[in-house]
Amino acid sequence: MTPLPITATVITLNEEAMIAGCIRSLRPVCDEIIVVDSRSTDRTREIAAAEGARVIEQAYLGDGPQKAYGVPLATNDWILSLDADERLEDDAVALIRALSLDDPQTAYALRRRNFVGNHWIRAAGFYPDSVVRLYHRATSGYLPRKHHSRVEAPRVRHLKGHIRHFTYEDLSHWIRRIDELSALDAWAMKDRGVQPSGWRPAVHALVALLRKLVFKGGFFQGPDGMTVAVTTAFNAYMKYAKLNELYEREQGGPRE
Repeated sequence: MTPLPITATVITLNEEAMIAGCIRSLRPVCDEIIVVDSRSTDRTREIAAAEGARVIEQAYLGDGPQKAYGVPLATNDWILSLDADERLEDDAVALIRALSLDDPQTAYALRRRNFVGNHWIRAAGFYPDSVVRLYHRATSGYLPRKHHSRVEAPRVRHLKGHIRHFTYEDLSHWIRRIDELSALDAWAMKDRGVQPSGWRPAVHALVALLRKLVFKGGFFQGPDGMTVAVTTAFNAYMKYAKLNELYEREQGGPRE
């Protein structure tokens, strides 16, 4: 199967267990794979290079800037972005290979299937979780957000193919990731000038809980719906609480 003139970009940090599978899933559609590594301390770079990827080291710049870093270095104009813990599924490969890719104004979104261990979470907005990942670099690209960035494009066509996302190893890993990601969120918000607030953590947590339970239907979707709602609320609370903490540390003590 001859790959297409598409460059894959993957950002990594200590992904030695994941990176080979990611690269292998990209080979049927991408004739170039660029891995932008945030100075991993494990074998990520070595494995990526052995799998045929071009590896570039770059200290972490934030989500959007890091995902955009490898784009100017690509030999192709069409870019396919995956995270190291994601895989193109066979239906996505078939759909991408069938595209004419003659309209640079159109970017393409795929449906992401999020897993906790071997368990596919479909509740409360976790599916279809449509994400834009294939785009033309002349017209589209990642927003310069330091966390939770996304591709902005003139037009988006939604494909029914899937990305498999090994989101969390288990529930304990889910909680650890909330701790890590909420800290990144707090850092990004402070960088944007968001000010601390004593009431904001609780308000955002309550809004997140209601959105997932009521508007996303989690209340009627059993244990998965409740798990997604509670963890989303916890993440919302912690990122604003950690924002307050950043300001407290900067000022040398708690706010009055």
